Amino acid sequence: MAASEPVSILGATGALGYGLAVRLARTGVAVTIGSRDAARAQEAAGRVREATGGEVTGAGNADAARANEMVVLTVPFRSQSETLTNLKEVLRDGQLVVDATVPLAAAVSGRATRMLGVWQGSAAQQAQEMVPDGVRVVSALHTVSAAALSDLDATLDEDVLVCGDRKADKRRVAALLDAIEGLRCVDCGPLENARTTESLTALLIGVNARYKTHAGMRLTGLPGELWAG
Repeated sequence: MAASEPVSILGATGALGYGLAVRLARTGVAVTIGSRDAARAQEAAGRVREATGGEVTGAGNADAARANEMVVLTVPFRSQSETLTNLKEVLRDGQLVVDATVPLAAAVSGRATRMLGVWQGSAAQQAQEMVPDGVRVVSALHTVSAAALSDLDATLDEDVLVCGDRKADKRRVAALLDAIEGLRCVDCGPLENARTTESLTALLIGVNARYKTHAGMRLTGLPGELWAG
């Protein structure tokens, strides 16, 4: 799959969003970095340009969300609701929001290896409830190490577990992320399955702390072409 669709990454001044911006910019994807603080977004964009030579700009969250049809949300869970509330008049019909939020107990000073209960079932389902009508949500990136993404010398070899209610939306996300060498997107079913994929983050945090590594996940026995048809 060729990745050419430009993308906005909200929260890309943080570890996961920054790592994703660096990896995508290196493949030639035009990236708009968003932050609550436009100056911080512009500073992060400058660092990504310096590291990759890519087409990267920085803006406040609202301007970044307006910029592209695909918007990746990489903010901490404690900021998800506020961020989406502030974008209610900005996000528009037809846009696709890729939610990478994980409801870890660390959001309320608990342990990062434990999950919070979310009334809607998952952070992604909460996001779908909060975005305007006509905006669709896909869940992804919960098991990908931010540290590994940010390190351009690190070799990636892992799957991205993608949940969403429309195959076409998941295919768009796969077209973007599969362009990053070492990542493979796997269709994990409807958005409600995000409650399972999100919880794997807490599991991996514990595993990685135990073994002092940045392990990801890889599913075996899958066919060579995952997005045919």
